[in-house]
Amino acid sequence: MLAQISKKKLLALTGTSWLFDALDIGILSFIITALAKDWHLNAERMGWIGSVNSIGMAAGAFLFGVLADRFGRKKIFIITLLFFTVGSGLSAFAQTLTVFLVFRLVIGMGLGGELPVASTLVNESVDPEERGRMVVLLESFWAAGWLAAAVISYFVIPHFGWRAALVITAIPALYALYLRRDLPDSPEFRKAGHPVQASVWQNVAKVWSKEYAARTFMLWILWFAVVFSYYGMFLWLPSVMVMKGFSLIQSFGYVLIMTLAQLPGYFTAAWLIEKTGRKFVLTAFLIGTAVSAYMFGQVDSAAMLIVSGMLLSFFDLGAWGALYAYSPEQYPAAIRATGTGMAAAFGRIGGILGPLLAGSLVARGISITGIFTIFCLSIAVGIAFLVILGKETKPTQLAGRLQP
Repeated sequence: MLAQISKKKLLALTGTSWLFDALDIGILSFIITALAKDWHLNAERMGWIGSVNSIGMAAGAFLFGVLADRFGRKKIFIITLLFFTVGSGLSAFAQTLTVFLVFRLVIGMGLGGELPVASTLVNESVDPEERGRMVVLLESFWAAGWLAAAVISYFVIPHFGWRAALVITAIPALYALYLRRDLPDSPEFRKAGHPVQASVWQNVAKVWSKEYAARTFMLWILWFAVVFSYYGMFLWLPSVMVMKGFSLIQSFGYVLIMTLAQLPGYFTAAWLIEKTGRKFVLTAFLIGTAVSAYMFGQVDSAAMLIVSGMLLSFFDLGAWGALYAYSPEQYPAAIRATGTGMAAAFGRIGGILGPLLAGSLVARGISITGIFTIFCLSIAVGIAFLVILGKETKPTQLAGRLQP
């Protein structure tokens, strides 16, 4: 299907953006702890930093998702990257929390729009028997970004400060923007001509039509559960380590070790997804995530924290890869980016609430055990809806062309 670009080049061009997206989110999780010291933030204000980012991601996922179905995946993909690059660079110079939050909102819009649009683009650009594996491999760039964030945080923040770390995250994103010149649009979109005749609101209504309502409901609940638990847990990991008695530098080092487990999680999911199916992989990895989250909340020793944290990284990020492969396959091409973007946008509401809830509970003296148990239960709810309402999409072709 890739007539103008090789699969490896497609993966490199789109994956680069995911790497820098993850680098920014990963850096943010470390910066929150440093900002708390510099700006004397309490736990609730720390929670707002992650939540404002998710507010932007929710708006970006919806806005850029629906626009990608009307104006093309590539064009919107480049615009989202521009949002991210400008916001990330400017946030390094913020002097107050309010200004920093404004830039985080802009960054979030770029991140939130880019991820569903990129996964849709890759999904539509490869042969059906490879699309699941390719999207999970695309998601594996997220692990590389988190690893880079952990390395930068460990070596840069303690010595040069959080501003230097943010400047580093903005510089390579400019190179990624340059690379987008060689990226063709989705073959599915190009076949329909331009512009697509259906309006944005017709596409939105189609996502909730009788034909797609059940799968949309399932997908929204699943996205909410996954994003709520992920941002509630992972944005707080370095801070949780500090709360458990480890120094700031120790916590950065331990989170770096935990992050290493993300790559094998992605690669395992990528290997299994074309063999056992999307639904099975997603369910199995979410169960592993729930169990690991419960374990992480219970243990106190450094060794067990690292082991449970590595298991959490392995299963949670593998589940993310399967979720991005599974979501676009729920809809025909005419509403594929809209449906995926809307599900991601609703999920980002969970990303708003997760860090806020964690910060609020920490401020009230609730134990880490209790907090991580809540996230474990939220994942269990998502698993239940997936098992009951989810359909396996592996044996099928993409659900239709641009005209449903």
